Amino acid sequence: MEWKELRSSFPVTGKWAFFDHAAVAPISGPARQAMIEWADDLAQNGDVNERRWLARIEEVRRLFGQLLHTEPQNIAFVKNTTEGIGFVAQGYPWRPGDNVITAAEEYPSNIYPWLNLASRGVEVRRIESRYNRIEVDDIRQAADDRTRLVSLSFVEFASGFRNNLDQIGEWCRSRGIHFFVDAIQGLGVLPLDVSRTPIDFLAADGHKWLLGPEGAGIFYIRPELLDLLHPVGVGWNSVVGARDFSKIDFHLKPHAGRWEGGSLNVAGITALGGSLELLLRIGTDAIARRLKELTDLICEEARRRGHTVFSSRQENEWSGIVSLIPKDGEPRAIVKRCFEKNFVINHRAGRLRLSPHCYNTTDEIVALFEIL
Repeated sequence: MEWKELRSSFPVTGKWAFFDHAAVAPISGPARQAMIEWADDLAQNGDVNERRWLARIEEVRRLFGQLLHTEPQNIAFVKNTTEGIGFVAQGYPWRPGDNVITAAEEYPSNIYPWLNLASRGVEVRRIESRYNRIEVDDIRQAADDRTRLVSLSFVEFASGFRNNLDQIGEWCRSRGIHFFVDAIQGLGVLPLDVSRTPIDFLAADGHKWLLGPEGAGIFYIRPELLDLLHPVGVGWNSVVGARDFSKIDFHLKPHAGRWEGGSLNVAGITALGGSLELLLRIGTDAIARRLKELTDLICEEARRRGHTVFSSRQENEWSGIVSLIPKDGEPRAIVKRCFEKNFVINHRAGRLRLSPHCYNTTDEIVALFEIL
């Protein structure tokens, strides 16, 4: 892969050195073009070409099936990760006294929906990290015979720690515990195969590593569990005969589409598909290797200049997020100084957070550390 040639697909590079893909990423050129085509068609033709755009949605669904190694019908489109988490939190058959295990340092979207179950008698058990890592043994020790679900991120948003989904999922499966994954901080740039990794439910928005616009993401459910969750948000589009508007026949779709209750974000899904096509052409394995190369260089430059690398860099624990404790200076002020020099980084949990994508360059990294 000629990574520098890839930069032509990212208009953001004309002005910015962008190292904040763990927040809201710039959309790719193909995503922008797809959104413009949809908008132009709608402006000129109204819904005359609706069938074309409905077919495009199904094509993007197929692409996500390819990315996750699952059948497309196991995927529903959502407006954000939170909505997908809510499908599980609100639809699961809880009983008073049940509990959910999650990490104490999860993003709020993966904590509040579970805390919201207190009125139904569900306890939330939050596992504290050990410095920069979440220990699988701590999850095991927190569980008992009333643990119904473990909910974790693919990659933790502040530390960049990548959870061992295979190990956790296999343990959950052996105990009859369901496993939910918030995949937003790794999907598209780190390999994930739900046909192999025992994941029961997954959600991810597309506006980070998938390089899509906000408001378009996916929800995955293992097909064997389709009837376990009571569907929430049911609407006209949830049933088999959805487009026969004059007939009321409440037969839910026999797949994840039952959670797509109403009209979808066609513009967002279409644009997300443009970026996903680009990522799939490159290949997740190649992107992961490139991310490893770039983040290794970030860590090397940081240590050479006296900064502390907080993120775990162990095999199978690293990610595209590098959390740094700066040698001196307050992280918020450092972020502002970088912004003034057209370098976009961020801060989380009192540390700097750098999150490059595959189109970033080694020259940009060296220049960034000259500013730091």
